[in-house]
Amino acid sequence: MATSDAELADIPITKPKRFSLSRLFASPRFQSWASDTPLLRRFARREGEEIFDLVMGFVNSQVLWALVELRLLHRLLDRPLSAQELSNDVGLPQERMFILLQAGVALGLLRRKRGQRFGLSRKGASLLGVPGLVDMITHHRHFYRDLSDPVALLRDDVDTELSRFWPYVFGASHDAPPDVSHTYSHLMEASQRLVAHDTLKMIPMGQVQRLLDVGGGTGAFLRAVVGQHKTLSATIFDLPQVEPAAEQSLAELGLTDRISFYPGSFRDDPLPKGFDAISLIRVLYDHSDETVLHLLDKVYNALPDGGHLFISEPMSGGAYPSRAGDVYFAFYTMAMRTGKARSPSAIKDMCKKVGFQSIKIPKAPRPFVTSSLICIK
Repeated sequence: MATSDAELADIPITKPKRFSLSRLFASPRFQSWASDTPLLRRFARREGEEIFDLVMGFVNSQVLWALVELRLLHRLLDRPLSAQELSNDVGLPQERMFILLQAGVALGLLRRKRGQRFGLSRKGASLLGVPGLVDMITHHRHFYRDLSDPVALLRDDVDTELSRFWPYVFGASHDAPPDVSHTYSHLMEASQRLVAHDTLKMIPMGQVQRLLDVGGGTGAFLRAVVGQHKTLSATIFDLPQVEPAAEQSLAELGLTDRISFYPGSFRDDPLPKGFDAISLIRVLYDHSDETVLHLLDKVYNALPDGGHLFISEPMSGGAYPSRAGDVYFAFYTMAMRTGKARSPSAIKDMCKKVGFQSIKIPKAPRPFVTSSLICIK
C-alpha cells in the first residue's frame, strides 16, 4: 500500500547521532574492550589508575595530615621503628598504627624495613626539609573542613573556617586580636622562605636602594633580600599588631639597622614614599579585584618615575589551567571567601590599568611555588 504525503509528514525524522569521542570513551563496552585489547591495555590501565587516584585523593591528603599531625615523620628521622613502638609513643592502637604506616609506604613517604619496622623514604625526609610545608599541612585542618561539602562551598553556603583564620582579608586589620595576628604571621613566615628563594631567582634587585615590602609580616622575605644585597635597606609595611613580633625577630637576627617597620593598613592608610621599589609577596591573591586595583593604584602613586613594583605569588594557568593555581589555590581562596588565583596576564592587565606600562613576566622555576611580575613606572 502506498503511503500518502500526509502520512509521510507524520513520521518523525530521527537525526543520526553525531560521533563523539567523549561518548565513545564514556561507553562501558568500549572501556571493557580497551582493557582487554593488548595494544590498548597499558593505556587503559594507566588512565584507570589516574582516575582512581583522583577518587582517593582526599584520603591521600588525610593520611598525609595524620602522619604530620602525629609527627611520625619526625619520629622516624633518626632510625626505623616498629608499629608497636610508635603506637606506644602516640597513643594509637597498634593495629591501626600499622595501617597508617602501610598507607605511608604506599604513598611513598615511608619505607618498610626488616623486622616489621618502618623508616623514612627520601620523599618523606624531603618533605621535612621544605620550609613551611609541615606548618601548611597542619593548617589544612581548616581547609579540609571547609571542603567537606564542596558544592555548598561553590554555592557560598558555608561559613568557612579559613575566612575566620585570615581576618585581615576582610579589613579586620586594627581590630584583629594579637594572638590571631601572631598565628597567621607565623604561618606566612614559615611558608615565605621557599617563596623568597624562588622570587629572588626571578627578580633582580641589584639596583634597588630602598625597598618597601607591603604586607611583609615579620620580615621573612626581606631577610632573604638583605642577605643577598648588602647595600639595600628595607622596610616592612604591615598591621600594627604584627610590629612586636617583627621587631623581636629582626633584633634577634641583628637586622634592625637594615630592616625597619612602618605600621599601617594598605586598605586604610597611604603607603609611605621615598622608596625606589615596592614588593607585594603573596598579597594580591588574598583580595578582591576592587581591593587589588586600589592597592596597585596606591603603589603606583607612591613610586617615583622609574620605580619598580615586584609581584610574587601563586598564579593560575589562565588559558592553560594548572593543578596548583586552578585547583588548590583557586579553592583555597574560595574558602577564604575573598581573593582568587589570577593568571600573570590578568595581573598584568590590572597593573596597566593603574598606569604601569613596562611589565615583564619572568619564567618561574617552580610555578607551583610562585610566579612573578616586574612592573616599572
